Amino acid sequence: MWYAITGIDVENSLEARKAARPAHVARLQALLDEGRLLLAGPFPAIDAEDPGPAGFDGSLIIAGFTDLESAREWAQADPYVAAGVYREVSVRPFRKTLP
Repeated sequence: MWYAITGIDVENSLEARKAARPAHVARLQALLDEGRLLLAGPFPAIDAEDPGPAGFDGSLIIAGFTDLESAREWAQADPYVAAGVYREVSVRPFRKTLP
């Protein structure tokens, strides 16, 4: 089943986000390689494709897991959590309808 993982950043997280990004992306790449990643990306802090120094204020990941507990465990082990980038992480079941 798909699960939507939403991380909300702490204020001024850009430098911590940059430092933890390679490890964060490596975990997403592993999901992609396993055919378990539907989409992933950050929320720009301003209305711009490249927010520059404004940075980002969160992320959305939609990925496949066997159950909600597995999705929560994966989300809590994210490098952005360990680096203090996220102040809050939520995990919810997601049903893809379109396209």
